[in-house]
Amino acid sequence: MKKDNCIFCKIANGEIPSKTLYEDEEFRVILDLGPATRGHALILPKEHYADLYELPEETACDVMKVAKKMAVKMRDRLGCEGLNLVQNNGDLAGQTVFHFHMHMIPRYAADGQKIGWKPGEPEEEELEEIRKALAD
Repeated sequence: MKKDNCIFCKIANGEIPSKTLYEDEEFRVILDLGPATRGHALILPKEHYADLYELPEETACDVMKVAKKMAVKMRDRLGCEGLNLVQNNGDLAGQTVFHFHMHMIPRYAADGQKIGWKPGEPEEEELEEIRKALAD
């Protein structure tokens, strides 16, 4: 199902022009217009899902297949030395367009980008509490 007022639905379905790198029945991969690095791309499902929580499991698997295919092309054709896959969910996580999408950010020496976090120092009790809450 597409959402009428969703910019990414319109781009994914060809209603708005984009710099398309790949397309199949389920996805469109486009160049990001505000790239972090050379070749920064977005994987967009053609169906509307606000975020990972709404994304069907099968579609989530298919996103990774597209990411793998594009990652190899980026390495081989752009000469990137690494790649970040970034997928944000919710305001607090930095999601600004509420249509599931995955960023593919090719990495180059001295590209100036910092994608990471400051490692925490949890106590053993906290780790065990979290493990119990999440383990089946």
